[in-house]
Amino acid sequence: MEAKLKKWQASTFNFNMQLSSIIQDVEFIAKKAGAFIRQERLNFQFNKAEVKAKNDLVSYVDKTSEKIIVDFLSDKYPDFGFITEENTSTTKKEINWIIDPLDGTTNFVHGIPCYAVSIGLEQNGKIILGVVYEVAQNECFSAFEGNGAFLNGKRISVTSCSKLSDSLIATGFPVNNFSRMQSCLNSIEYFMRNTHGVRRIGSAASDLCYLACGRVDAFYEYNLNSWDVAAGIIIVKEAGGKISDFSFEENYLFGREIMASNLLLFNEFGNVIRNNFKPK
Repeated sequence: MEAKLKKWQASTFNFNMQLSSIIQDVEFIAKKAGAFIRQERLNFQFNKAEVKAKNDLVSYVDKTSEKIIVDFLSDKYPDFGFITEENTSTTKKEINWIIDPLDGTTNFVHGIPCYAVSIGLEQNGKIILGVVYEVAQNECFSAFEGNGAFLNGKRISVTSCSKLSDSLIATGFPVNNFSRMQSCLNSIEYFMRNTHGVRRIGSAASDLCYLACGRVDAFYEYNLNSWDVAAGIIIVKEAGGKISDFSFEENYLFGREIMASNLLLFNEFGNVIRNNFKPK
């Protein structure tokens, strides 16, 4: 048992050393996919969008962006698996890329300039690396475990706001799952009355990055997929933030609900969420 533990620790250390190299590749391919998205937006027509489900849009831009990313990462890291929004690859392994090739598709389709490429790296359920490239703003957010969080190469951190009354909240609205609509409306009303305001940006990946760099103080949303939040999770954590599900537990990557803020605000903010959202 002792020999196995030592071997695992050495393996983990070596892998962590590789993350500084891996993240450069991820930033490169996120920006390459982003450049494709930016170019396509110039002449994009609304009738080129498809409907996956009620109010859930997709286009050839999402699909091609995902293929660009998957092809590159498959070639560079053949031992890693994939969890992808558009199912370009569905092969899962011990270590997996979790990819949203265009987070904020509805914004993109309507010409609203907030949409992003999101790439996270997951090992046994834990995110260890993430890159979010916000295309229209040319902003690249990145982090890997133990190294801090960065925006275009400059270190970022969450705010030091300690009172909900001084905070700005970000959230997302449900688009086709209205099972918790009243809880959502109740929480929004509370925050409207008791904070500096509520913002709905339209990209969960961007929401988390805005939290990480101090543009907002807290974020929450339900009915999200792993690819919406994977990269943002590690960026927030490395920027000094805290994350949980709505019950202050750890089921936020695959649990379809997430709340996050700085450490000083987390309990006050989180209690509002927990009190307004009944357990699933």
